[in-house]
Amino acid sequence: MQRFLELTVNGLTLGSVYALIALGYTMVYGILKFLNFAHGDVLMVGAFVGYFVLQALGGAQALDVPLPLALIAMFLAAMVASGLLGVVVERVAYRPLRNAPRIAPLISALGMSFLLQNLALVFFGSSIRSYDTFELDGGSLFLRGFDIDRVHVSLIRIIVVVVTAGLLLALMRLVQATTLGKAMRAIAHDREAAEMMGIDADHVIAATFLIGSALAGAGGVMMGLAYNDVYHYLGFLAGLKGFTAAVVGGIGSLTGSVLGGLTIGLLEAYAAGYLPQGSTFQDFWVFLLLIVVLLARPTGLLGRPEVQKV
Repeated sequence: MQRFLELTVNGLTLGSVYALIALGYTMVYGILKFLNFAHGDVLMVGAFVGYFVLQALGGAQALDVPLPLALIAMFLAAMVASGLLGVVVERVAYRPLRNAPRIAPLISALGMSFLLQNLALVFFGSSIRSYDTFELDGGSLFLRGFDIDRVHVSLIRIIVVVVTAGLLLALMRLVQATTLGKAMRAIAHDREAAEMMGIDADHVIAATFLIGSALAGAGGVMMGLAYNDVYHYLGFLAGLKGFTAAVVGGIGSLTGSVLGGLTIGLLEAYAAGYLPQGSTFQDFWVFLLLIVVLLARPTGLLGRPEVQKV
């Protein structure tokens, strides 16, 4: 039971990060019906921004401000920077191809992903940067927390899960109860009809990229705090896992994206803990799950079939 609880805590932590990435994928897909494969690299930029803010505040071993203020500053800076980057990506790489055949924005997204990776390599170098979370405020993020049956649930893991839950609730509130959210749902249903009703599609789509990319920025800081290492290739596999989570949960469904993220995170943790050489082949089980879900339910666990207009 102790081993099971440890793996569950690890899986929920990792799954929460995947869920934030999946939310960005599902928002863009829900409105534009194409996949933003540069989304994982936006997360990577957010992770670097959080790292540089931490260094500007004195670094993990000599923090100049209280830890809560440092964490708030890191999250806000990463979310703002990633959000603005998402808007720039949409304006430069996707908007000119909005009415092109669907393969064109897909290729553009892949090109933007490689561009961001290599720009990060040029400006930040190839060396791995570390948040040094074990040194941050005397290691309090890992030492504080609570125990469940001799399993320590660290403060950083609590923060990751709580922040993910809070951002999901805020996002659902925005989509369901605000004017912008109603405009998003209208464009997702029928963009041409929404534009004829006076909705500014360019503004709404840019706002969607802003919000989705800001969530990726928060995910980047979470990855840095929970797993320490940040480097220019960080976003590739994380973005791929986030996309897998969105598809498994049902791309286009906010709750489905979170369910998919938690499912992928728990599967990775249990595979690493219980299966022979599980830590080596955990990616195999993740993508096998993707294939099985698509064969059994092509729309994902909570997805709904797309209505075909005639």
